[in-house]
Amino acid sequence: MSEPAPRPVDRAGARPTAPEHATPPGDRGGDRATQRLGRRTNSGPGRALVAVYILFAIAASARATVQIATRFDKAPVAYLLSALAAVIYIVATVGLARGDAVGRRTAVICCSVEFAGVLGVGALSLLRPALFPDDTVWSDFGGGYGYVPLVLPVLGLLWLRRTRSGVADAGGGSRVRAAGPR
Repeated sequence: MSEPAPRPVDRAGARPTAPEHATPPGDRGGDRATQRLGRRTNSGPGRALVAVYILFAIAASARATVQIATRFDKAPVAYLLSALAAVIYIVATVGLARGDAVGRRTAVICCSVEFAGVLGVGALSLLRPALFPDDTVWSDFGGGYGYVPLVLPVLGLLWLRRTRSGVADAGGGSRVRAAGPR
């Protein structure tokens, strides 16, 4: 009968406590830049971002529900835009909270649409106020909410950029691997 194979020993003479395959692929350990590249969107400051998106999802949903239920005939476009903002905040929240590739893609789309919406509705509400007899979440660039609707998608997009992985989409879904030792 043979003896069990000895466990490997590291340079310092200590035996590893976790199996070698426990280290995620691509993790070279100790390199902060490498560790940062794979960060999930729902970790660290991303949790605060998710919390703010949850708050805005609730606020915009409540506002749109009350406006549509009680006085829809007064300003239907404005109230439907508030409902659209609520949907975008909800979907962005889910995307950011998921923290995976599908969630990231969803969040990028939502933050981009949200930013375009805030800029478009904000500009129109100032240039052509007659189009909006009542405020939306995005009126006056989110002035009724302390301009958070203007800043939030920018912060979301910056966070998504900061936490992206070393594998990037290069048009049409093809993948480009980051260079490095195998």
